[in-house]
Amino acid sequence: MRKLIPAFQKNQVLLTDLETAHTEPGLLHIWWLGQSGFLLQWEGRRLLFDPYLSDSLSVKYANTDKPHVRMSERVVDPGQLVGIDVVTSSHNHTDHLDAETLLPLFNANPTVQFIIPEANRAFVVDRLKCDPVFPIGLNDGETVEIAGFTVHGIPAAHNELERDVQGRCKFMGFVVQAGPWTIYHSGDTLWYDGLVEILKPFQVDVAFLPINGNKPERRVAGNLNAEEAARLGRKIGARLVIPHHYHLFEFNTEDPAHFVREARRYQMPHRVLRPGERWSGKKDSVGTIDY
Repeated sequence: MRKLIPAFQKNQVLLTDLETAHTEPGLLHIWWLGQSGFLLQWEGRRLLFDPYLSDSLSVKYANTDKPHVRMSERVVDPGQLVGIDVVTSSHNHTDHLDAETLLPLFNANPTVQFIIPEANRAFVVDRLKCDPVFPIGLNDGETVEIAGFTVHGIPAAHNELERDVQGRCKFMGFVVQAGPWTIYHSGDTLWYDGLVEILKPFQVDVAFLPINGNKPERRVAGNLNAEEAARLGRKIGARLVIPHHYHLFEFNTEDPAHFVREARRYQMPHRVLRPGERWSGKKDSVGTIDY
């Protein structure tokens, strides 16, 4: 049996770390949960971006010509994650909208609020069998205040800037403001004309950017590659880039060392997290990040 990349921390150790962070006020806490899943904690509030915490895709594609062979350990059972105020799904692909992750998560967090692209409402409701009014829909240029967070909709190109017949984005990223912090989660996206101009005014502190690239032979929609992620972070003036969308499936990954090399070349501050690892930071009176 193939050995999985070990999590930095998982299961009860990870859950204990989440609770420990409650005793450290004034800090932004970020955990990478694998693939594109990030958990933010600010002043006791928790927002979970695009979690995928099951093996549903590995099972679905096990006997096909595109097996989704897992590379890294799962960090936690989603039904064990409590105290979650907000969850996002940036688009309809299963590693960003997974019923086997979301349904146990929602059951464990009965007051959770769920943000999606408005264009995807019918699909989301069908996949999750949820109340049609439960998801909170956003389009690009729209903003919602929710559980102490301000969330802005940002277009994403995966691979195109695809919209429904009403002109609403099917693929999105999110800019989240939490106290003095501004965090950008790209969702899945390529670099498109206008992306820098949309993001730069937000003065992003931390950007979560994919690095697995866009290779047609994979037969899946692509993303920024390592060089593009480092360069985009620099162009938008982000103070820190944390890469994502690698080391989950063997056929669709990238070596994060390539991103580190490019980030150094662009003099882009960065941090590569291991599954389940936490980054914590604070801002001083002039907005400098200490990490």
